[in-house]
Amino acid sequence: MRGKLMFISGLAAGFVLGSRAGREKYEEIRASAKKVWEHPTVQEAAGVAQAQATKLYSEGKDKLNSSKVGEKLHAMADSAADKRPASMTASTDSLAGSNSAGKTY
Repeated sequence: MRGKLMFISGLAAGFVLGSRAGREKYEEIRASAKKVWEHPTVQEAAGVAQAQATKLYSEGKDKLNSSKVGEKLHAMADSAADKRPASMTASTDSLAGSNSAGKTY
């Protein structure tokens, strides 16, 4: 499915960039793409994919943190944080959408 979507996207981009029809054809393709993206089925699939990606990210992060390599990385980060100014110690977790201070973006 992903391969087909990438192929169609590439085909559409190539057509738009190579087309002599110009802006009119571009707007037509853009409107079609927007209509497809806003379809409830597509939005539901995107939501499911995002939830699954977040879940896999969290599971991987937890596994890494509980492993020996994760413990070693954490220890190295702690020792490096001791050497940094206080203004640079807040780490950001961009995928989870929050930083170590608990602020959500």
